Order: sequence, then C-alpha cells, then structure tokens
Amino acid sequence: MVTYSDSGVDIDLEEVTVAKLAEKLKPTLKYRDIITESGHFAALVKMGNKGIAMSTDGVGSKILVAKMMEKYDTIGIDCIAMVVNDILCVGAEPIALVDYLAVEEPNPEIAEEIAEGLAEGAKLSNIAIIGGETASLPEVVNDFDLAGTGIGFVDLDKVITGNNISEDDVLIGIRSSGIHSNGLSLARKTLLENNKFDINDPIPNNPETTIGEELLRPTELYVKPIVNLLKKDFNINGLAHITGGGFNNLKRLNKDVGFDIDNLPSPQDIFKLIYDQGVSLEEMYKVFNMGIGFVVIVSPEDSEKVLNALNSDCEAYKIGKVTSDSSKVTLKTFKSTNIEY
Repeated sequence: MVTYSDSGVDIDLEEVTVAKLAEKLKPTLKYRDIITESGHFAALVKMGNKGIAMSTDGVGSKILVAKMMEKYDTIGIDCIAMVVNDILCVGAEPIALVDYLAVEEPNPEIAEEIAEGLAEGAKLSNIAIIGGETASLPEVVNDFDLAGTGIGFVDLDKVITGNNISEDDVLIGIRSSGIHSNGLSLARKTLLENNKFDINDPIPNNPETTIGEELLRPTELYVKPIVNLLKKDFNINGLAHITGGGFNNLKRLNKDVGFDIDNLPSPQDIFKLIYDQGVSLEEMYKVFNMGIGFVVIVSPEDSEKVLNALNSDCEAYKIGKVTSDSSKVTLKTFKSTNIEY
C-alpha cells in the first residue's frame, strides 16, 4: 500500500509542526480583537461593524506537474482558489489578494503564463490583485514557488464559525473539478514513479484526457455559488473547504459534533486510477477531496431550499448529516465500505 508519507509528505508531522508555530504565535492574538483563531479556514479580525477575513496558501507540488507539462497558465487559478475558498468558510466575501512568487532565477515567459492564471482566477472570483512580491532566491528555491494572501469582509452579525452546528444538520457537498491542489505528491508517486504511466497517457475510461491534463486541471472556485447563497435568508451553520486532509476538514468547524457522510457521488476517474495503483481507501479519503470540494452545513428545514439554490450555480448533493459523536467522521466509500476518522 502506498501512503502520503511514502511520497514525502507526513500529515501527522505537519500537524505537530503547525501546533508548535501556533503555540508561540497565539499570544499575539491579544493585540487585536480576533473573532476566529488559528485552526479555522480563515482568521477574522473585528474592524468596526465588519469582520476582516484573511487567509494564505500556495499551489504546492502541483507546480511540478506544470513543469512536466510545460504549461503554467492555470496554476495561478489554483493559487487564488486555495485562498478565496478558505475565506468563504467564515461567511466572508473575498475582495483582494497579494501574490508572492519566489524564483530560482527570473523567467519572464513563465511569469507571464503564471500571471494569466492569476488574472483569470481574479476574474472568476471577482477580486482585485492589489500587489505582490517577486523574489530571486537561487540558493533557497528550486524553479519557483507561488503563494497568495487574500482578504475578505463580512458583517459581524453574519459571521459563520461553525459554533451553531447541531445534531441532524444536513451536509450539502459541492462537486470538485478533480484533484484540486492537494495530494499531488501522492498522485505523482503513485502514477508516474517507476514509469507506471506517462504524463501524456490517457486516463482509462476517458481517452480524451491525459493524466497530466487531469492532474493540472484548476481547482474549482466556489466564490459565485457561496456568495450568492450567503445573500439569501437561510440558516447556514457551517462552511468547509475540503482540501488536504479530506473530510477531516469538517472537524475544524466544531469539535463537539460528528459527521456521518453516507451519500457521496462517485469520485472522478483520476481518484479511481490512483486507488487502483495501491492506495488504501482510508488513505484516499484522508488525503484527497474525492469529488467534493466544499461542504455547506444547514438546518434540516432549509436543506432543500439551499440545495436548489446551489444547483442553480454548481453541482451539489445532500451527502450526510451531523451527529452527536464528538470529533468523529464516518463515511461510506465509493466501494460501499465504511471508514471512520
């Protein structure tokens, strides 16, 4: 069985590392009026009658796929998506972003392609890219790294933290575009190492799309459907971006409840292909989004209305419900077996 740690990414060690950072940085929260602390998808600072949301993220090892494909004009979309999708999770509307491009040596042609993706992501998210930094770091960076920091705002009486999530609330999942920007190290090791497949090989059962094209497919941007939803008068109790860690991300919203996910749609073919190469179901659902990139948690009485509203902008499904089992996620896999985290 192949695991994420086999590919060089140790999620458990990352959690310990983040905890060490957070422990030292937590005292700084007293300097301002903070609504949400580290651990949520986005932090909120109180500013008058508004909450200012902030989040930062990068493209990760998806950059290596772009290098293999010699195609850099979509990773900017991934960069923006990873930031703005997190900002949405506190009920905030993203408004602006600054980017950070660290390079081994400047390459104007690649930079221009990266900028094309950033501009497209900004257009689709309705945000402004108001500045950034490009740093040449030949002894620190191989090739380049791309990251962004975004801000958004929300009225204080409309902040969504997850504290109001309660038993029997309904989970509505929104379809992902595919692998997004998490788990690429595991995907590359599983599919491309030892020449199992070539980056230009077609996806089984999908001959019109190559493995490289599928791995490079941009992360879905959820700004339009979620912002439209937030403008309506629904009882939305939680919002979660399903990124690295899979459905364990739901635990970031409220540790006093559990989540029973028993009605997931079939995942895209890329996930089935990775599974077929020896990755366990437990690891698959721990690392990847498995076809659902965002989850909206609503009261039962509003679930049908919310589902209908979302389906006017995207592809959404009722995937489960909230339980009383604290910090426990159970889910039914596409192989009809149950796993628990």
